[in-house]
Amino acid sequence: MNLFAEIRVLVIDCLDALVADGRLPAGLDRAAVTVEPPRDAAHGDMATNAAMVLAKPAGMKPRDIADALAALLAADPRVSVAEVAGPGFLNMRLAPAVWQGVVKAALDVDGFGRSTMGQGQKVNVEYVSANPTGPLHVGHTRGAVFGDALASLLDFAGWDVTREYYINDGGAQVDVLARSVYLRYLEAHGKQVAFPDGTYPGDYLIETGKALMALVGDAYVDQPEDVWLEAVREFATDAMMALIRADLASLGVAMDKFYSEKSLYGTGLIEAAIADLDQKGLIYKGTLEPPKGKMPEDWEPREQTLFKSTEFGDDVDRPIMKSDGAWTYFAPDIAYHYDKVQRGYDQLIDVFGADHGGDVKRMKAAVAALSDGRVPLDIKLTQLVKLFKNGEPFKMSKRAGTFITVRDVVDAVGKDVTRFHMLTRKNDAPLDFDFDKVTEQSKDNPVFYVQYAHARIASVLRKATEEGIAVDDAALQGADLSGLAHEAELKVAQKIAEFPRLVEIAARTNEPHRVAFYLYEMASEFHALWNRGNDDTDLRFLQIGDSSATQSKIALIRAVAVVISSGLGILGVTPAEEMR
Repeated sequence: MNLFAEIRVLVIDCLDALVADGRLPAGLDRAAVTVEPPRDAAHGDMATNAAMVLAKPAGMKPRDIADALAALLAADPRVSVAEVAGPGFLNMRLAPAVWQGVVKAALDVDGFGRSTMGQGQKVNVEYVSANPTGPLHVGHTRGAVFGDALASLLDFAGWDVTREYYINDGGAQVDVLARSVYLRYLEAHGKQVAFPDGTYPGDYLIETGKALMALVGDAYVDQPEDVWLEAVREFATDAMMALIRADLASLGVAMDKFYSEKSLYGTGLIEAAIADLDQKGLIYKGTLEPPKGKMPEDWEPREQTLFKSTEFGDDVDRPIMKSDGAWTYFAPDIAYHYDKVQRGYDQLIDVFGADHGGDVKRMKAAVAALSDGRVPLDIKLTQLVKLFKNGEPFKMSKRAGTFITVRDVVDAVGKDVTRFHMLTRKNDAPLDFDFDKVTEQSKDNPVFYVQYAHARIASVLRKATEEGIAVDDAALQGADLSGLAHEAELKVAQKIAEFPRLVEIAARTNEPHRVAFYLYEMASEFHALWNRGNDDTDLRFLQIGDSSATQSKIALIRAVAVVISSGLGILGVTPAEEMR
């Protein structure tokens, strides 16, 4: 039930009636007509811009359209007041019965807020995709949480979602990993080793070295690299991916597909992708201009194989093959996205770290070329996370040797706190993570404030049950809600009504942080109602001796709990039944 969509249908029907009466010309485009909350809640429950956007094409004054529209809207039983403001803005107040209906609808635990907007379109969300060289660090945490919440949001809004991790196991970094594991392997055999610059000295490889010794014994001891490099590379990559999977699991992240970069080599996929672009006249031999900041004498022009990415909005054409015939790193990226297009996705979303900002235009150009403009690619960049403790920069134990891990953070504050807090800022805004503040029990801590609201509601439900009042969802859906008429109660119902609209907006913009913001506002409205009950006994949820009134009030707060639970589910956070 999207009440805003329902009232927009009413507005469109009224506009149709004005056309039929000859008071509006036929053929007006209504696409820009909206129904949304007014900027100032004092102006009403909903507002429409219909008169303002239709005035010019209709050749009429906005006020004249608004006056005629207001009269028709006010005749509908759902609208108690329709008022024209200013030059033609139209504000509406809805009847209490409408808000009571929202409460009833919200008690449909599985359905409320869900949308068919995605129409089952296939969308691939690729996120994390960290190099398989060690455990995930705190920077990966934000990308993992954001990507996972976005995938859940799109699923909730009707898309067919695939969660995908691209394993960067085709580059030189996995050779470095293999050499680092080999050193730990020698160490497990009692050898004295030193880690040269560029290797991975973290303690996390100690167990991997021991596991390799258990598997092959001393077969690789004092052997040249060509004997063991390939085998150790595969062994080490598998071990690191097992570690990464465990890190993701600690965050509650489960991927649908892990895609290996290695699978692109020697299989003809890179060649097929480049051939596709070549057939479209987008591959040529050429020499690029020197990069910005380079003096001509520092630049050695070389003929390379280039992709005409400038035809699709990029700043320069991009090399896909070096002068020596080797692929550039961009070529397998093209092939990977070519494979995604071939798998039949209607939409692609890549979640990258902020350091990949330079890849955005080239990847969008590649996908546009490969799909003939059919498949949009949205690239979301996640900014860095700064760690603090009580306001001061915080250094934790570094199991990895050089960085703070996902597991360090989750072990310190828990999965739910980590996930919620990572979504309290837009993905491309910097994020401060203060270990004291994120566990603080106060209104200033969003995750606590939202969880506390859900736990309070659960407590009321338990007390009502102890009083012998039926508060299961079926009983509450059958309750008489006509008594929910106080402005404070209706305000809560109005906030509940915003949830389906919020889901669609967040899904349309690929912005799951909007859900976190909404949940904080929902919790605020609930806590405000709770506090008013301290002074006004008629607003208390348990009306001793009046089971009917109690049921109606509990129906309201149970609807709040359903919305909070659904929203937290999108974010991957478990609702609290009680606070400890």
